[in-house]
Amino acid sequence: MIPTFNCANYLRQTLESLLSQAPGPDEMQIEVIDDCSTKDDPEAVVRDVGKGRVDYHRKPQNEGAIANFNTCIERSRGDLVHILHGDDWILPEFYKTIEQTAEKFPDCALYAARSFFIDEANVIQGVTMRLPELEDGGRNCSNFITGNSLQFAGVVMRRSFYEKYGGFRSQLVHCADWEMWVRAIRSSGARVCPEVLTAYRMFESNDTGRLMRTGENLKDRLRLGLIFQQEIKGFDLGNYLRNLIESANFQAQQQVKRGDQEAALAASQFSLDLSRITSSLRRRNLRWLLYGISNRLRDTASRLPEN
Repeated sequence: MIPTFNCANYLRQTLESLLSQAPGPDEMQIEVIDDCSTKDDPEAVVRDVGKGRVDYHRKPQNEGAIANFNTCIERSRGDLVHILHGDDWILPEFYKTIEQTAEKFPDCALYAARSFFIDEANVIQGVTMRLPELEDGGRNCSNFITGNSLQFAGVVMRRSFYEKYGGFRSQLVHCADWEMWVRAIRSSGARVCPEVLTAYRMFESNDTGRLMRTGENLKDRLRLGLIFQQEIKGFDLGNYLRNLIESANFQAQQQVKRGDQEAALAASQFSLDLSRITSSLRRRNLRWLLYGISNRLRDTASRLPEN
């Protein structure tokens, strides 16, 4: 299932990487779900590259990235669901590896491979970490408490998990995948292959880049921390917040290097505000104040531009 919005220039590479290793239509559904693109024509790319093998669905109105991911789930028919963003791609052997993994670990909800981070020119900028604690299957999500250790492109989920536990949480605008991976690992287990078999694209105009310019990605991590506080027994909110402050400072430094003063200021201000809160209040009061902040941040998220 391929969600897309105004990135048809990358969609061709996505589809070509997929079709080069996809089984026939009786074994794999392939569908592009267009969140009402306004700047390009993904349907034309689907016709040209898919040649009838790839279905296309255009939503009647733009609903944002998270809602589009849930549309992908709703329209999917397979037992295993791979949501592959329309600007990412997969490397050879990805589906074969995932299929073998799913057969070997049938009780897991999540199967994944590692991902390269790539830029607009397909140059590799980094790679996701190994997760040895999940390479033989398991429910250890310790590496996900303060950071997202997987990227969307490398993750395949059991359809039965979505049916039992629901889709992506609409109140999260940036961390919905992170929350989903933790939910799946804790409830049903995961197996993460050590091989790097997918590529996740990073660029200024994609959803992540857009949210970083306003600091909204950091605010969403605060929302996620509050969810973890409610749902994970023994979750250390104080440590999570300290890590979030460090992440905000690092994000500000990176934006300064890039020359984006607006983005740097947004990250710095978030760090300053959160530091003041955590240093001035007793912990028992901190949680309730953060709930108030989270409600205000949710109002901000509802006013974000499309995707």
